[in-house]
Amino acid sequence: MFGLIGVPLLTWMVGDRILGPYSHGSNPHAGPLALLGDFFAGLGHGALVYWVVALGPALFLLLLQLLALAFQRSAGASGAD
Repeated sequence: MFGLIGVPLLTWMVGDRILGPYSHGSNPHAGPLALLGDFFAGLGHGALVYWVVALGPALFLLLLQLLALAFQRSAGASGAD
């Protein structure tokens, strides 16, 4: 859920502060909901970059869990000697 709503909104917030307002079509001051609409449209079209943003937090947590599991197994194997 965070990858679908939180990451795009955080991207908008940081981009708005650093790069200026998000422009959408003829609206030079479109807000975060315009960005979310564009984000979901990109997901609907199957664009890889949007899916990487959406799935990134879940994949990062999965990687951390796999690393923790590998560390526990290696610590358990060395302690069994």
